[in-house]
Amino acid sequence: MNNRTVEYELDMGNLPPLTKNQKAELEAALKQSGDEEIDYSDVPALGDDFWKAAVRNPFYKPKKASTTVRVDADVLLWLRSNGKDGKGYQTRINAILREAMLRDLRKQG
Repeated sequence: MNNRTVEYELDMGNLPPLTKNQKAELEAALKQSGDEEIDYSDVPALGDDFWKAAVRNPFYKPKKASTTVRVDADVLLWLRSNGKDGKGYQTRINAILREAMLRDLRKQG
């Protein structure tokens, strides 16, 4: 008898596409059941306290894009002076812009 262990690592971010048969089975199962058949017994209800303390996924990393931006020399000097040897100034630029973007989106919504 062969007692070798086989390990397989699945990349959840790069799953293989469903086959036609798998898609058909899934569609048939979804058509047969309604929302009232979903079992929520193991999922607690989320109250107002949860949503007041909710934060955006801290592990979310948006895709980076490379661009050229012209800024005033004194602004760039200030950004570079806030880090060790000027390192991290691009990260600070992104953080400042993200904060302004989120503030603007909250105003709009």
